Amino acid sequence: MTATAPYDELAAALRGDLIRPGDAGYDEARAVYNGMIDKRPAAVARCRDTADVVSCVRFGRAHGVELAVRGGGHNAAGLGVWDGALVVDLSPMRGTTVDPEARTVRADGGCTWGDVDHATVAFGMATPSGFLASTGVGGLTLGGGIGYLSRRFGLTVDNLLAADVVLADGSFVKASAESHPDLFWALRGGGGNFGVVTSFTFRCHDIGEGGTIIGGPVLYDIADAGDVMRWYRDLLPTLPEELSGWIGLLTVPPAAPFPEALWGRKACGIVWCYTGRHARAAEVLAPVRAYGGPLLDGLHGMPFTVLQSAFDALYPAGLQWYWRADVFHEISDAAIDVHREHGERLPTGHSTMHLYPIDGAAARVPSDATAFAYRDGGWAGVIVGVDPDPANAGLISQWAKDYWEALHPMSAGGAYVNFLMDEGQDRVKAAYRGNYDRLAQIKRRYDPENVFHVNQNIAPAGG
Repeated sequence: MTATAPYDELAAALRGDLIRPGDAGYDEARAVYNGMIDKRPAAVARCRDTADVVSCVRFGRAHGVELAVRGGGHNAAGLGVWDGALVVDLSPMRGTTVDPEARTVRADGGCTWGDVDHATVAFGMATPSGFLASTGVGGLTLGGGIGYLSRRFGLTVDNLLAADVVLADGSFVKASAESHPDLFWALRGGGGNFGVVTSFTFRCHDIGEGGTIIGGPVLYDIADAGDVMRWYRDLLPTLPEELSGWIGLLTVPPAAPFPEALWGRKACGIVWCYTGRHARAAEVLAPVRAYGGPLLDGLHGMPFTVLQSAFDALYPAGLQWYWRADVFHEISDAAIDVHREHGERLPTGHSTMHLYPIDGAAARVPSDATAFAYRDGGWAGVIVGVDPDPANAGLISQWAKDYWEALHPMSAGGAYVNFLMDEGQDRVKAAYRGNYDRLAQIKRRYDPENVFHVNQNIAPAGG
């Protein structure tokens, strides 16, 4: 049906552009962050406003056209685009509005976290987000939102106050604790299953001093990774929640500000972020700075926006990516042995493994309070094989699969949904644990025909 659908009618109804095969810019419009994804949609609607989104959803329903919804960021599995689909592309919708008195920020569905941080840090505030400025607000939020501020202020979804949503029938609602509360519950971790979110309103928090934090990487030799990981797992729960840090296995990038003598060297790194009062920084960071013999201590004061964007240039759009992930309640000695073995065999300079903490404020929220289910502490782990060269796609994918298969028995059973590739329904269910059945019931109410299924799909209950 898609080939004969009256796209000229849709084009005339949109403020934004409708790009089809053969049009200038089609290949650019269909390209996504992960260069491994090569899909050919029937059309890409670059939406300028909510009315454009409504037009697209109604058009898809009227003409039997599959819909794929794309925000402003990454999506590991490339599920913002699909063969033969109409792509509802929100990336032109990038407005932000800060209310410093109410301490909130409203962000359009196509924003990146760089857009939001630029707006909020000017007021000395931020809302919990991720670890890259190029990450999309929509995708990260709808999957839960783990980031530098999660130990202190909770996940992104814990700070979501309201969302504007275009539903599967083309109607428009505002979801919040007071309006459509079941939908609001589902949006906080349930992904893009329930509608197209055209804007988000978040609670903001003071960070650092005027938005200036103390952070950066501390790098250790890869040979010391086992000792570093054991020290880190024991130390982190004892630290004040104003200090967070994720740990990874990586190759030192051959670029400033890293010293040239370290370029290309494999390392175990912890990227720290302290958001408390600077007068206490020396005391809080003392146990970090007292440990071991690091190759590099990169801790220093900086605007929060600088830390959030520090790795964006190293990971531009278009690289080949293969992701595997799980949540871990602990970093066991057996798991550390696996990390050491596979970390020493990082296949390319961009390939890496990260463990992001889920503790503090994020772990104090009941597991059924939002759709995000893994509230019982631990780390969200991700293994990514990454390289610019498509010829290395097999190499990086196999390394990630082998690493994951060796590590999975030590996991909590499922993964942070934002890190999933297209891995099947059992993995989606494992990501939601005991919340899956309620999500399926809400899906039946708001999208009974599963219009929004190009995602980590939750099938409508009874369907």
